Amino acid sequence: MKTMKFPTSHKTQLMDISTEVKEAVITSGIKDGICVVFTPHTTASIFLFENQDKALRRDLLNGLNRIAPSDEEYLHVGENAAAHLKSSRMGNSIAIPVVNARPILGQWQGIFFGEFDGPRQAREVYIKVVAG
Repeated sequence: MKTMKFPTSHKTQLMDISTEVKEAVITSGIKDGICVVFTPHTTASIFLFENQDKALRRDLLNGLNRIAPSDEEYLHVGENAAAHLKSSRMGNSIAIPVVNARPILGQWQGIFFGEFDGPRQAREVYIKVVAG
């Protein structure tokens, strides 16, 4: 299993981690199977998203802000309830088929890490490739 550790620089941001996941698949030595990408944070997400139009990333963050605005009054004791709600909406893991040592993605798909409670000094993503 590969562990990625990295800081984030904004309150909310989307980071394309497709290259790192592809490298983890190659270095795993597994030709055919499943790649699972997971983050253990309850205010961050892992998801598939369109990877060509960077403006669409801003559209997604704006849409999530309409669903769970940061300035809303929540029952949660902390000040990051909106981040928890956004993360739960987007999910914390994905599973991708691996064929011929390549993760199978659609033409416009990328693998993204979503930060909803940043900036943070240390975020983690786990990548596990399993033969199948």
